Amino acid sequence: MADAIPAPQNLERKLATILSADVAGYSRLMAEDEEQTLRIFRAHKEVIESLVAMHKGRIFNTAGDAILAEFGSAVEAVRCATEIQAALQTRNHQFPPDRQVNFRIGVNLGDVIVQGQDLLGDGVNVAARLQTAAEPGGICVSGSVYDQIRNKLSLSFNTLGEKSFKNIPHPVRTFSITEAEGHGRLPSPRAGHGRAAGWIVAAVLLAASAAGAYWTYSRNERIKAEQARVDAAATKPVTVQPEAKVAAEKEQGQPPVKAGPKVNQEPKISSDHAASVADKNAGTPSPIAASKKTEPPVAVPLRNIGTGVDGVYAGRMCFGPTAGQTAHCFKSHATLANGKLSSQWSQRKGWIMYLVGEVSPSGDVQIHMHNENNGVPKGKIEMTGRLHEGRLEATGAFRNGRTASVDWNKTSESP
Repeated sequence: MADAIPAPQNLERKLATILSADVAGYSRLMAEDEEQTLRIFRAHKEVIESLVAMHKGRIFNTAGDAILAEFGSAVEAVRCATEIQAALQTRNHQFPPDRQVNFRIGVNLGDVIVQGQDLLGDGVNVAARLQTAAEPGGICVSGSVYDQIRNKLSLSFNTLGEKSFKNIPHPVRTFSITEAEGHGRLPSPRAGHGRAAGWIVAAVLLAASAAGAYWTYSRNERIKAEQARVDAAATKPVTVQPEAKVAAEKEQGQPPVKAGPKVNQEPKISSDHAASVADKNAGTPSPIAASKKTEPPVAVPLRNIGTGVDGVYAGRMCFGPTAGQTAHCFKSHATLANGKLSSQWSQRKGWIMYLVGEVSPSGDVQIHMHNENNGVPKGKIEMTGRLHEGRLEATGAFRNGRTASVDWNKTSESP
């Protein structure tokens, strides 16, 4: 009889939150330009390592373009993930879209096996699979992580349902982070592919769309019918029939009115119709006809604010006084392209200020800035304002209360 396989001795297990990050399209980037891709990847990796350490995490494994980190807190792990994507997005703005190095991130809370400095097991594997469900520059988290953070962080989520992953024996509740307070929107895949919930949502949306289309069609048809009735009533001439009038007067015992000599008589026309015809001949609408229209004009959608306003905006940026610092202003600038603002500049040795922002179709402006000292993010600020007639103004404040403002004018078109 063969000896039974002995049970492993001193096997240590623990509960941990695992962050898995991987470069999207790494093989293509390397095939096109190995040296540049490696330089960008290494710079991004340094940022990730710094942020993991700031959030009390530990990188326990790296292989090629993949990074695995563990955290004792799901909240800190997700905070770290959102800050990583925000920092890398800012860095990627300096490269063309086809040369940007974007990471996908997956975060899972689960039981893991400790093997020296490495971690193994299903908890790690699920995080790695979640990362494949994320969009480049996006974040996906498991249901176990979502349950821990949903009331603790200012985030918006897209529910992807229960997803089946390769070599994972059970479906995983999956959520994509669509927006993080202070960092703006994140790329997110569509929800509910292949699940009953997704079909139900699609059916409801389709029914609502059909109902809306039918209501719009019916409304337009009613408007056309009413307008046709009004136009017909206004343009119908009033015909004089002397014979019928005389016959009616005879039946009522009234003396008939003698008809005079025939003259060239024009049909009697209502005053409303006369005004309408006169205005039609003059090429202007009739006030009387206009008064009959009860429907309000259809609103015309705003044009995209990015059309015709892309370019470089420059001017002053001012910081207010604090207990230890005086107020000061300096020259700054940013480039607006397709509704996206971006810029960066050196402040002093080792310090770089990064600026990203968005301009909505209505001209509302949102700006996020943070500075870094040797790659480590420090102070952050959120600003809001308006873009109007070539002038961009915004105000905000740092976490310590220090105020900031920008007053820029468009100086040139986009290169």
